Amino acid sequence: MHKIDIDLVEMTMDVMKYTIDRVSATKRKIGKPKKAEELKALVGETITNEGIGGEYAFKLWRKYLSKANVPVDHPRHLAFVPASPTRAAIMFDLITSASSIHGAYWMEGAGGIFCENEAMKWIVSLTGLPEGAFGVFTSGGTAANLSGIVTAREHWREQDEFKGEKGLIITSVGAHSSIKAMAKVADVDILLVDTEDVMSGAELQKTVNGLTPHQRKRLFAVVGTGGTTNAGIIDDLGGIANVCEKENLWFHVDAAYGGGALAADSVRHLFNGIERADSITIDPHKWMFSPYDCGAILYKKPELAKKAHSQQGSYLDIFKDEGAHGFNPTDYQIQLTRRVRGLPLWFSLATHGIDKYKEAVERGLELAQIAGRLIGENPNVELVREPSLSCVLYRRIGWKPEDYTHWTYENHKNGFALVTPTKWKTGDAFETVSRFCFINPDTTEDDIKTILESMA
Repeated sequence: MHKIDIDLVEMTMDVMKYTIDRVSATKRKIGKPKKAEELKALVGETITNEGIGGEYAFKLWRKYLSKANVPVDHPRHLAFVPASPTRAAIMFDLITSASSIHGAYWMEGAGGIFCENEAMKWIVSLTGLPEGAFGVFTSGGTAANLSGIVTAREHWREQDEFKGEKGLIITSVGAHSSIKAMAKVADVDILLVDTEDVMSGAELQKTVNGLTPHQRKRLFAVVGTGGTTNAGIIDDLGGIANVCEKENLWFHVDAAYGGGALAADSVRHLFNGIERADSITIDPHKWMFSPYDCGAILYKKPELAKKAHSQQGSYLDIFKDEGAHGFNPTDYQIQLTRRVRGLPLWFSLATHGIDKYKEAVERGLELAQIAGRLIGENPNVELVREPSLSCVLYRRIGWKPEDYTHWTYENHKNGFALVTPTKWKTGDAFETVSRFCFINPDTTEDDIKTILESMA
């Protein structure tokens, strides 16, 4: 399996041709899933004792399996939080894999980690965190949020009076699902401020004031959101920071989706207060145009993260030795084994420059405003709320939840677009509505108009 022969050379050429075709294509089908039994009928047994051969396996991928995926960078993929990695980042993702770099310790991955750190300096600079702040790349927002909260929990537990206590954190109903998932893994309780809109400092203070004495003792962190996934809402970060400083609480900001907008001069002021956070999550694989999987966790005081996450083991001692001196990313987040997932971002930034990144992020914001205008001009639809960042919530007048579901599946089945419904709380009830999330600068006004017209 590890020898070099003519089959390997031919396979390399096939892979490169596929990659070149993929990144240079301007018109692509959106793709649609098939049931497992359908795919099995198409490709048969692929894992056998003798192997089916690389050429045949690759043929099955090209002909059948690749078409059962929805590329996240399709210009009419506007569901969830899509992605749009630059061509440069995609190509360098091949280099990252081919280079076989273990990105945990400087001793093994100095060159790759250096590049990651250059990209990280830029991200940190966007936040306005004080000198000394830094971060590392993770697999995504969930791992980043978990790394930040574990750091906060361990710092809190250093105080003798809290040892043995189960921690408590506060966030809003509108926070990302990963906050709840992360709380389970970190074994902390979570209290939700009942708002899907902006969580204000006043609401947070009211919630803190309403805690029992024992709950207040257990409370150690607050999670604000820098751009909710559902609607692009930015919490009152300055007000939350005031409460956290007053109450001696760790302030974590989940900006996994919205953090890319820190690069946009037009909306940077909406994030004021983020520079006072103790930790921040940002996902470059969303609005910083990096391939999956690339998240990031930033710390105001990285030494606290190192204290919480640095792993000990006899076979790891050499990495801590002075002779191997350097920055070890594994010390600042939950993973030991890691690829240098920040490399594609570094290459793309180095290739295109910061100004191009700013333009691309601004385009996502512009597309949301265009969508808002088109919705206002279409008599069949109306805005649920004004666009926020690159998210737009709107309703088809007169539709029931099942109408949205049927419309989503029909458009997807026809290979036209992927736009999915969500829910929005109005009063005490949750309403099913439709949602756009714009990331891809290649999405056009005509794309948006055609999608809206398909709701007629």
